[in-house]
Amino acid sequence: MRLLSAIASLLLILAGTRVPANAQETISVTGKTALVTGSTSGLGREVAMRLGAMGADVIVHGRNIERGQEVVAAINEAGPGSAVFYQADLGSLEEVRTLAEQLRTNHDSLSLLINNAGILGTGDRGPVESADGYELTFAVNYLSHFELTGELLPLLEAGSPSRIVHVSSIAQQPVDFDTVMLAENYSMFPAYSQSKLAMVLFSNSLAEQLDADKITSNSLHPATSMNTPMVTESGMQPMATVEEGADAVMQLAVGSALAGRTGLYFNQMDEARANEQAYDEAARERLWALSEELTQ
Repeated sequence: MRLLSAIASLLLILAGTRVPANAQETISVTGKTALVTGSTSGLGREVAMRLGAMGADVIVHGRNIERGQEVVAAINEAGPGSAVFYQADLGSLEEVRTLAEQLRTNHDSLSLLINNAGILGTGDRGPVESADGYELTFAVNYLSHFELTGELLPLLEAGSPSRIVHVSSIAQQPVDFDTVMLAENYSMFPAYSQSKLAMVLFSNSLAEQLDADKITSNSLHPATSMNTPMVTESGMQPMATVEEGADAVMQLAVGSALAGRTGLYFNQMDEARANEQAYDEAARERLWALSEELTQ
């Protein structure tokens, strides 16, 4: 019994201490505009619903119009916040730019950008190309958010103090700049892992460039294998819930303790350290230069 008790205690320590979402001190988002990419299902939907419940004007994004309209209706019905839906395929930089243009036209400011949308991969049948000819996982998970965030910086400045939250993953693998598009020896998990680490490098680069009093940039691993469509449809067994993941995202998005803090990486609720490449200045500069080249 003592052994079982010791093991149970160790597991609790390793899991960390979870702070319930309703126990966190939060900033007010009433009347502020928040964009959650990939918010028609899964983690993004849960986060969008919570922001709407806090009084935010939520921009719901996704590819599926029917699901997007359903989320918008749910937020508007529940109140006190409101919602609107924008359709865009992040596998196309043209659609990303059109989305950004629509947002700049229809909204005066943006106080929260949650870069959440992503895909697990395209199987092991070989790399699938985006509309622009890039490896699809890298394009959707990272490159689209690099472009979108840059396009929306004027709105974020207008809505300051603003926050950018990048949804990464604990499954991180250094970006191999010699074969970013994985043209040879493609595998879906390395493709996913490097795209998620690229998000952390990007977040840290933004944190260095932006005035933290106006815009902060942080990244996180929300939870492991949540019960999202991306996980369940891949045949994997869920190990966590979207509610758990949303707790972690909301801490970075609206937690009072994160005000003015930037360049951080969280493993769920706890501040942590990402893969070492995220702190390599040369790697960050190389990724930024490559991203600018690919999005021209």
